[in-house]
Amino acid sequence: MSDAIKVVLVEDSAVALEILERLIDSSDEVDVVGTARDGTTGLQIIEQKQPDVICTDLQMPNMDGLEFTQQVMTKFPRPILVVSNMIGPNEVDNIFNLMQAGALDFFPKPSSGTATDYDTLKSTLINKIKILASKRV
Repeated sequence: MSDAIKVVLVEDSAVALEILERLIDSSDEVDVVGTARDGTTGLQIIEQKQPDVICTDLQMPNMDGLEFTQQVMTKFPRPILVVSNMIGPNEVDNIFNLMQAGALDFFPKPSSGTATDYDTLKSTLINKIKILASKRV
């Protein structure tokens, strides 16, 4: 679909990347146009694909999510959704640092679960991406 919101996923976990891609691609309104396993590759893909929204992990090899967010905001400003297990209520420093760097929202990294969990995750993730796509950074 040509009107779909274009998303690039930057995630080092193959399992999490697969889950996120399935969740996003199950919507007609959002399309994964590229994936990367680290921030360095992610920057190259963003330059090539020009996504509307970027979803990134926090902990990755070569370039972590914080540095990646800073680089994106310097080179290719886009709305960023951080998808990580390191953004819970006890991770205030991570959240503050990521927001200061330019991240706009956060989403817990999905793991396997029931079909109901999957539908809830999908709905929440798609809604967050749609809201972020409307934001100017």
